[in-house]
Amino acid sequence: MRHGVKGFKLGRTASHKKATLRILATALLKHKKIRTTITKAKATRLFVEPIITKAKTDTVHSRRIVAADIQDRKVLQELFGEIAQKVANRNGGYTRIVKLGTRPGDASEMAFIELVDYNLGTQVSEKPKKQKAEPKDTSTVEDKKNEEIVEAEVIEESAQAEDSKVNPKVESAEETTSTEDKKEN
Repeated sequence: MRHGVKGFKLGRTASHKKATLRILATALLKHKKIRTTITKAKATRLFVEPIITKAKTDTVHSRRIVAADIQDRKVLQELFGEIAQKVANRNGGYTRIVKLGTRPGDASEMAFIELVDYNLGTQVSEKPKKQKAEPKDTSTVEDKKNEEIVEAEVIEESAQAEDSKVNPKVESAEETTSTEDKKEN
């Protein structure tokens, strides 16, 4: 019988399962958030939460016990330093599992597992929201040409105004032609 046996088999031998959980736990503690299948996420949660609890007491004995599973020294230092300080007031529930939906290749249920105190504020959404289609442009070709001409005139006038501000002695070409026309009359 299987009474009281914790964990998931994960379709692996015992040594392979242990190695997988060690790698997933190390990645979770290093990156604070990983994407995996729901079953692996639940198994990782069962594996990593006792490790974090043990890391809250910083003794040589607890470091050796945790170092048996977390074999990356930098992650181990971070776990006993920064992570242990953040979770010092928490009595458990250090991780969160967020379901993502199915994986396209094999329809396996996917999820994020993340450390609760390291909420990065990223929204998890499988599909981006569809934007409403813009209304169709019903203006004619002539209307568009007229708008372009008006825009060109406005740009030309603003350029002339800037020229006169920079050098007030220089008159624009239109002003000189209008003054010449007045002299001829």
